[in-house]
Amino acid sequence: MTSPLDPLSRALDGPSDPPLRALPPEVAALLRELGAPPRLAAHLRAVHDVAVELVEWVRGRCPDLVFDRDAVLFGAATHDVGKVLHPGELVGGGSAHEAAGRELLLRHGVAAARARFAATHASWDDPAATVEDLLVSTADKVWKDKRVTDLEDRLVRALAEATGREPWEEFLAVDDVLARLGADAGRRLAFQAAFSTEAAPPR
Repeated sequence: MTSPLDPLSRALDGPSDPPLRALPPEVAALLRELGAPPRLAAHLRAVHDVAVELVEWVRGRCPDLVFDRDAVLFGAATHDVGKVLHPGELVGGGSAHEAAGRELLLRHGVAAARARFAATHASWDDPAATVEDLLVSTADKVWKDKRVTDLEDRLVRALAEATGREPWEEFLAVDDVLARLGADAGRRLAFQAAFSTEAAPPR
């Protein structure tokens, strides 16, 4: 049993600046079971929080766009889980965590349709990428105010097709919401950096 004051618990659902939603309970339980490094939990929490904001914005702007909201939020909350197995990639970069994360989720009973985001969050340029993939990838960039033109263009096209509006209208709207979401990037980065990359004791 972990203390509510231990670093992993604080990263998962403790007070934060900026205020961040706690990770979904099933994700938090998995990260505790795996003994995830607190910094990884803090990162997943920040990306998940941005994904919630992004998804709610898309639903309001494009009510006719059909996509799986819950899958996007789960994907954002678990996209880097493979870094439990490749902790060096928390600070050094690398892609080994992608396939490893998908396999880890599958072994823990996660459906393939949701486990895939761990492997696809960096593959948004794949022709088979869905709206859900684009939203997870966008959240994983904009949480730190990183803007990727090709990724945003694909999201703009998806929204324009769903709404029937001109792509330039959707471009301006997407640019506006991503600028707003990126405004807190410095505080989110500071929140993440406050936590250790050392693994937590598994439960």
